[in-house]
Amino acid sequence: MDSEKEEHVSIKIKVLFFARARDLTGMTDMSLEVSPGTTALGCLNKVITKFPGLEEIRNCMVLALNEEYTPESTVVKDRDELALIPPISGG
Repeated sequence: MDSEKEEHVSIKIKVLFFARARDLTGMTDMSLEVSPGTTALGCLNKVITKFPGLEEIRNCMVLALNEEYTPESTVVKDRDELALIPPISGG
């Protein structure tokens, strides 16, 4: 047997919720464990699985990784911070 078989490896990121996303989750942030190579979109999908109410703002929110706007295709790394930023209305 190959003794160098990969163990189950995962990375942890911090997900931050703002505005309506905070209202829908009831949280300001959470830890999320994902596999290496997971994209920002993969993380978003996993968060929406935990908080299905986020589906209502899914198509209008932007993602920021480590305080910079990011495309959904960006691969997250251990200890990254992914922010879910819905549109903010005011008046």
